[in-house]
Amino acid sequence: MSFQPSFPGLFSAAPVRAPASEKQVAYARALAARTNDPLPEGIEKDRARLSSWIDAHKPRPSAFDAYPSSRQVGFAERIARLKRTSVPRECFRDRALMSRWIDSNKPR
Repeated sequence: MSFQPSFPGLFSAAPVRAPASEKQVAYARALAARTNDPLPEGIEKDRARLSSWIDAHKPRPSAFDAYPSSRQVGFAERIARLKRTSVPRECFRDRALMSRWIDSNKPR
């Protein structure tokens, strides 16, 4: 006689779902409030489902995201006045270029 313990569901194919993190749930709720689209019931219990819901509802990147901020432009223009030079025109179309120009020209 052999002893075989029975553990129902031990080797079943049901995947173990990780619950969503607090930050993920907070971001999803903020998105739901902004878009007036309620969260599906019980979605907070499944990280993968909540992640796909967030991806479907988050705002799309804008064409203006690459432009430097007004504070960056103002700071660069102050530096240019101090150095009696001008900010290159291409810097006004790219945030990273503006940042590099500022870093290389700011007074020490």
